[in-house]
Amino acid sequence: MAERFLRPESSKRFGRRHTPDDRFAARTPAETALLQSAPAPDWVEPMLATLTDRRFSDPAWIFERKFDGIRCLSFRHGSVVRLLSRNRERLDTTYPEIADEVAAQAGNDFVIDGEVVAYEGSRTSFELLQQRSGITDARRARSSPVRVRYYVFDIVYLDGHDTRFVPLRARKQLLRSAITFRGPLKFTTHRNGEGERFFEQACTWGWEGLVAKRADSTYASRRSPDWLKFKCAHGQEFVVGGFTEPRGSRIGFGALLVGYYDDDGSLRYAGKVGTGFNDAVLRQLSETMDKLQVKTSPFARDRGFERGTHFVRPELVVQVGFAEWTREGLLRQPRFQGVRQDKSAREVKKERPLESGRR
Repeated sequence: MAERFLRPESSKRFGRRHTPDDRFAARTPAETALLQSAPAPDWVEPMLATLTDRRFSDPAWIFERKFDGIRCLSFRHGSVVRLLSRNRERLDTTYPEIADEVAAQAGNDFVIDGEVVAYEGSRTSFELLQQRSGITDARRARSSPVRVRYYVFDIVYLDGHDTRFVPLRARKQLLRSAITFRGPLKFTTHRNGEGERFFEQACTWGWEGLVAKRADSTYASRRSPDWLKFKCAHGQEFVVGGFTEPRGSRIGFGALLVGYYDDDGSLRYAGKVGTGFNDAVLRQLSETMDKLQVKTSPFARDRGFERGTHFVRPELVVQVGFAEWTREGLLRQPRFQGVRQDKSAREVKKERPLESGRR
């Protein structure tokens, strides 16, 4: 379905301007002037953060917790609710308790952006969330012992108005006034200015990291340097291009061969991932990869793969944590964390931090 929203970086505006209702009464005249009349959207391309290796403090920026979960945009149009992942997969029946709470909100039309997470103790766990990600039956999802929460951090549409041109700090104020946060719906709080101190605390607490956001930024439907990722540990998505035979008492397979797409469109080999699996995951992934097997390697270069290596069509995306990149461009101490069903293989590229000193 075609996107009915223009991108924020476009200079073209929507139709005529509405007179704001009470929901917008707290906005300044300048912020009100940035509200654009628009129909309820079918889809909004999410704004994505850029990785950086520079930590900083700046009063012009806000700092939010980086969650280890699934990105989710919630669309409410009258009585119709849709939860969509980054690749537009429907999540309503996977997380029905969230859909219920979105449906129960006052007002009619809105689009909010956030992250669905599952907690293991005091920490969010992508591995635990995997137990819910594959469920598409609402009754099964409701009976799952894995409880989820939806941390909402932005609002991009509200009652006939596109809010993406409004500065971020004002959007967050609008979000808090427009949505009642209860049950699994949680407001994503932030700190002003103190990025370095907050980052140190986040890593001590076992968080994945922070997202630094320019406080006056618009919501741009692309990856933007106005949102920056501070990561406490290394980790990203990779594409599975093959697997090795199991050894000893191991079932299913030995290790995954993973890679990422380079700027020239070729699949670059990044290494083998052999830890982080339980027997159930080994069986499930083995069954999936058996259906994807091909005779030739999908990787750009022949790395001299061991005898008995099996290759697959590069369609399966997995999340991998690792210690660092080696000089040879391979992963050191990689560990499987889960399957990513919210991202397509062609989206997966090596995350390269912005150069130090730039932001």
